[in-house]
Amino acid sequence: MAELHYQIVQHDGGWAYKLGDVISETFASHDEAVIAAEGVAARQHRPGEPVDIEYEDGDGRWHKEHSSGDDRPDVRVDDAPIGRKS
Repeated sequence: MAELHYQIVQHDGGWAYKLGDVISETFASHDEAVIAAEGVAARQHRPGEPVDIEYEDGDGRWHKEHSSGDDRPDVRVDDAPIGRKS
């Protein structure tokens, strides 16, 4: 199963959550960024509809896969304030 780790980072005068090189919008406080990241993480656990997926990899090769909609990633929010679960 895939694992995703959102990191809470300072960004553009505030706070944001980051996954890889992608950064969210800026939030005024660290806690707001954590709450937003936790919301995204929770939505990623919801099962979806079965779909066929087609994508191009980094080498320019195309792949086709079937997603059953229930293979959800493990998602963690890193750098949550003390007292909050990630």
